[in-house]
Amino acid sequence: MSYGRRPPNTEGMISLKVDNLTYRTTADMLKRVFEKYGDVGDVYIPRDPYKQESRGFAFVRYYDDRDAEDAIDAMDGSMLDGRELRVQYARYGRPKEDRRRGSGRSSRRRRCAHAQMRRSRRNARN
Repeated sequence: MSYGRRPPNTEGMISLKVDNLTYRTTADMLKRVFEKYGDVGDVYIPRDPYKQESRGFAFVRYYDDRDAEDAIDAMDGSMLDGRELRVQYARYGRPKEDRRRGSGRSSRRRRCAHAQMRRSRRNARN
């Protein structure tokens, strides 16, 4: 399971996207529920970079496609922590570690600095 550390080698794993999670849902809870259908290789819950709380969805990875398919069949529409889950094959891979780390703040600073320069140039012309 991943708790903000580098992801394990997920090459060849089948990734499922699990939507409609509560903010209380943990990776351990998901692993316990989903390992009933096969060997879970990784559970990843994306977090808001500023608040560090769950974004309401997760990715569960299986080693075997049949296990992933069984999990979709059993878990899509099931209830967990008072919510009806939506489970499907994930469409995109996990973002690279360096793209997630710190990219939000530095790019925001750059945007703010550019906006400030534009405002100061505009004011200088007037």
